[in-house]
Amino acid sequence: MGEIVNLRRARKARDRSRDEDQAQQNRIRHGLSKAEKHLSEKTRAQEAKKLEGHRRDAPDDKSS
Repeated sequence: MGEIVNLRRARKARDRSRDEDQAQQNRIRHGLSKAEKHLSEKTRAQEAKKLEGHRRDAPDDKSS
């Protein structure tokens, strides 16, 4: 006798697997990895800090 299979669960598992495969393909095609995003953000922050450090005159905080 064969194994009893809940068709609803089998169908949902198949759909989840298919959706995950599609999502993985989209991530490869369109996205950056989390590490690449973090590196880009960190590099941008360092460049902004370096640029700010090369200002000739400091901004005035006095209102007088």
